[in-house]
Amino acid sequence: MEIGIDSFASGTIQKNADGANILEELLTRIEYADQAGLSSFGIGEHHRREFFDSAPAVILAAAAARTKKIRLASAVTVLSAADPVRVFQEFATLDLISKGRTDLVVGRGSFTESFPLFGYNLQDYDQLFMEKLELLIQIQNNEKVTWSGKFRQPLYDQPVYPRPFNDQLPLWIGVGGTTASFVRAGQLGIPLMIAIIGGETRRFRGLVDLYREAGIKAGHSPEKLKVGVHSLGYVATSRTKVLSDYYPGYAETFTRMGRERGWPPITTAHFDAQVGRNGALLVGEPDEVADKLLRFSEDLGGVSRFTFQMDNAGLTHAQLMESIELIGSKVIPIVCTSRPGIIIK
Repeated sequence: MEIGIDSFASGTIQKNADGANILEELLTRIEYADQAGLSSFGIGEHHRREFFDSAPAVILAAAAARTKKIRLASAVTVLSAADPVRVFQEFATLDLISKGRTDLVVGRGSFTESFPLFGYNLQDYDQLFMEKLELLIQIQNNEKVTWSGKFRQPLYDQPVYPRPFNDQLPLWIGVGGTTASFVRAGQLGIPLMIAIIGGETRRFRGLVDLYREAGIKAGHSPEKLKVGVHSLGYVATSRTKVLSDYYPGYAETFTRMGRERGWPPITTAHFDAQVGRNGALLVGEPDEVADKLLRFSEDLGGVSRFTFQMDNAGLTHAQLMESIELIGSKVIPIVCTSRPGIIIK
């Protein structure tokens, strides 16, 4: 099992956010996560005022120069609105800089701004992703590519460089909750990263089973069909501190997002359910978070990677640094002690 962090480089919705400081603090946290023994650090991709992660490969390249062991990942690259050739080149270059520590996680993204921004029609949402994923897989598997599709010019025996440090980039597909996405990932034999930001994590078991069944039926080995989970989380030294630190920013952020998407405002009852035994939030003291990680892995039939998404609740740099330290010094050892067969890579 791998335990890591995902970040969206959150700042503020105000116009005068100090982007330079936000990114410097983010790089400091990635460096600290490496020192604390975490397995991975992922950077998302958004094109909104409150996030500074519109160029994740650039951030990750800066992090690669400041770290030694931690894996560096996208979380996720919005492939539907990107050029697969350029995505591969950027992350292959990152893989060379990091000497083989790069993971490419691709998906559709949770916002839609990238479609008009890069000249795509949102009505082509699913077709764009499928076509671009097909091309990306061909580039991954072949140095020279011959390919044609609907949304870009064809390639004829076209070489794509550079190649990654270890010949192929570890490729994951990020998904939400649609059955077709799980089955498709299984048929392709590509590891799955599930974004679970609410409800009960165990409700995804049926979809995970479909993913694994589709993969086995397509001839892929069970070892290839890895499952990762990305969830909102925060670890603090006491229950009181958890609630006082995390709830206000969480409620504000998701109530604001709810106005865009038609969700009801966040209440304390909702929050209590989410931090409870079966709720998706990995928020609490180290022992209860470790227990939740283990239970979620069992609920889903085994999980290869968990990532905490912590900068969605307006937490300070100091609070995030303390949480990273607790994950490394408390949560990971508890997980390893509770399940001796589990190795934190």
